[in-house]
Amino acid sequence: QVQLVESGGGLVQAGGSLRLSCAPSGRTFSSYVMAWFRQAPGKERGFVAAISWSDGNTYYSDSVKGRFTISRDIAKNMVYLQMNSLKPEDTAVYYCTARPARLGIALLPAGYALWGQGTQVTVSS
Repeated sequence: QVQLVESGGGLVQAGGSLRLSCAPSGRTFSSYVMAWFRQAPGKERGFVAAISWSDGNTYYSDSVKGRFTISRDIAKNMVYLQMNSLKPEDTAVYYCTARPARLGIALLPAGYALWGQGTQVTVSS
């Protein structure tokens, strides 16, 4: 069974940091792009960041560029999202997702078929 399992969410004060983890399983993801999306209450799910599993190339939304870092640990088969300088507007459920690299990166959630269950991030002011 192919799965993506997120962890690491929580409550943090503005200016603080959190690291989210995504554990993919059930297949080899070496030819995939791994991405993080987020969805705040009443808003659509939006792109946060993505990484190519094979070469480590990264992509970020303008709203998180310079504050968030996406990475992958090939040995541990894990994907991370390091979030620094968090703001209240970063509050959302964060989802890990994957897409075959040959299809390129999609900035809309409709471009991804495989999703984790999400992890809540709450940033207090």
